[in-house]
Amino acid sequence: MSTVSKSFNHVTTPLLKQVIEAALLASGETLTIEQLQALYSDEQRPHRTDVNAALAALRTDYANRSIELIAVAGGYRIQIRQEFAPFIAQLWEEKPVRYSRALLETLALIAYRQPITRSDIEAVRGVTVTTQMIKTLMERDWIHVVGQRETPGRPSLYATTKTFLEYFGLSSLDALPPLPQLSEPLANNPPVFIDETDPNL
Repeated sequence: MSTVSKSFNHVTTPLLKQVIEAALLASGETLTIEQLQALYSDEQRPHRTDVNAALAALRTDYANRSIELIAVAGGYRIQIRQEFAPFIAQLWEEKPVRYSRALLETLALIAYRQPITRSDIEAVRGVTVTTQMIKTLMERDWIHVVGQRETPGRPSLYATTKTFLEYFGLSSLDALPPLPQLSEPLANNPPVFIDETDPNL
């Protein structure tokens, strides 16, 4: 039976790549470089440059496959490529969760203009932001309270979370697409769907 050398200098890049791949597949979650380094003992722990090289090698390996390695929320994860998601979704019977356009536009405003208060959102949208809407976003762990504005009533300031970045496949807030125009009334906007049977979510 082969064993891993006590000195990382003797651990080959292919072996490191395999360990990282196994960890990402087993966890099913986003793992940071620090978490990947911590898979090894102190004596064996690889340098960040070695981990990055192994991650780059995995990306190359997956170039023509149905899976991909992506950077998201300060870490990395392996996921199904988007074009294959509709097929894999057939493995689950759950129906897509329905969210109103008002809720998603509220989330968009928080993402782009955070930290932001509920009244700030209402001022931009011209419509009321309901308590249930904020509650839903917080229950999903997409937003959280990061403080209070020093004005009468000390309204809560909302910002997005790491879960938000992971859910929408963003490496950071800088990866957000250009801010859409959010000036049209919501009254006649139809609801939209987020497919939570997507294997990448």
